[in-house]
Amino acid sequence: MFLLLLVLIPILIVIFWYINYLWHETYLKKYVGPRPLPIFGTALDLRDRKTQIRQFLKYREKFKGDYKLYIGFQPLLMLSEPKSIEAMLSSTTNLKKSKSYTFVKKWLGNGLLLSDGDYWRKHRKIITPAFHFQILDKYVYAFNATSSILVDRLRDKIDQNAFDICPYITLCALDIMCEAAMGTSVNAQMNAESKYVTSVKEIGRIFIERFFSVMQQYEFFYRFTDNYQCEEKAVNILHSYAYNVIDKRKKENENIKSEDDLTSKKKLAFLDLLLFHNSQTNTMTGDELREEVDTLLFEGHDTTSAGMSYTLFNLANHQDVQDKVYQEVESILADNPNREPTCKDLHGMKYLEMVIKESLRLYPPVPMVGRELVEDLRYDDKIVPKGMMVTVDAIGIHHDPNIYPDPYNFDPERFSPENSSGRNPYAFIPFSAGPRNCIGQKFAMLEMKATLTSILRNFRLLPTVPAQNIELQVEAVMKPISVMVRLKKR
Repeated sequence: MFLLLLVLIPILIVIFWYINYLWHETYLKKYVGPRPLPIFGTALDLRDRKTQIRQFLKYREKFKGDYKLYIGFQPLLMLSEPKSIEAMLSSTTNLKKSKSYTFVKKWLGNGLLLSDGDYWRKHRKIITPAFHFQILDKYVYAFNATSSILVDRLRDKIDQNAFDICPYITLCALDIMCEAAMGTSVNAQMNAESKYVTSVKEIGRIFIERFFSVMQQYEFFYRFTDNYQCEEKAVNILHSYAYNVIDKRKKENENIKSEDDLTSKKKLAFLDLLLFHNSQTNTMTGDELREEVDTLLFEGHDTTSAGMSYTLFNLANHQDVQDKVYQEVESILADNPNREPTCKDLHGMKYLEMVIKESLRLYPPVPMVGRELVEDLRYDDKIVPKGMMVTVDAIGIHHDPNIYPDPYNFDPERFSPENSSGRNPYAFIPFSAGPRNCIGQKFAMLEMKATLTSILRNFRLLPTVPAQNIELQVEAVMKPISVMVRLKKR
């Protein structure tokens, strides 16, 4: 009997997979894609995190547009054409994130990243004022203070051998986000092995492992893995820390009775704005406050650290571009070479912004955006039925030679005003686009500008010899395995 079950169960699983495949093919037959293997689909092609992005780009080049994949039993429609991406991201109803995002739900709950419908709209409306231009100016202190610690740590690398700058940037970005989001310091740059820092790393690792694991996608099987225990431990640490900070911040803000009292604070955190709004309206529970703070931290620190790392790689390997950025920074801060840049100064660094944008085009930290359709998606002559999982292929469209000639070449001039004019706005989507775009994209751009400015004012970045090719890996975001540079004092 046992031997019979051993034979029958795999056969039944294969039959079930094939029936599932045939059913989905009734509406996916218009799309091309790699031939899936029974049970695994195309998951085996994508099992190596170090080659996943390269494989996705190969698919895009081979199929010349939108295409389909199967990850185990789950079909994915990959949207990598301007028309289909615009139809998806501009929709005011298809705002629901795909099921893969639920892999961080234990940590983030119903924060802005994972919620949808009226709940999402309510919270988006509450949070949007925290990223108003006047409020962004209040965050610059965190950018400058944390960047100065980074610069001090990098001084030991002057005139030394090439080293990987990524860990330095990652910890700096985490410090910035904790300071700006919660008004507290986790001192990640000086204590990289703290429980909080290692817990954040663990959550990112587990997220991507679950996404590309046929078995761990299912909660029943996931509960029997080591990752489940690791996640439970990490989430408890992160939640405890956040709740303690919220309680502390509430007590510190007891005397704030008006918006003027709030904005007069020299150091203002995202949490302060949420607490003040809640004191006036009582619309968010303690859990909801924690979820939104954690969400900002999760979405903010890894994406910006990856973006800065890619930009540093490009600056080190293109000395002419680095010189031009440095000249722009020096001209803006010429009145006092020792003063820290203001929000206005950072906005004025237009060429640096072009360099950052071109780096984000080549290497978008969020290379794909997943959605679950709540209503049919229609574009051209195609109808994608509700319930389907679709993925916006940002890195694919960023490398479309019809939009970006010689797409693998680094050229900041692509983002000059004259060259950007007339380009489809859905052809450059490092922060997504449409009603569910990244709410903190202006914050992120200022953070990257401030940190990169601090580095460039103190050091000349030099490439490795011979020059390094960048290798990518997918965790919670797409990040470089390493960025090897050398430093010379300015």
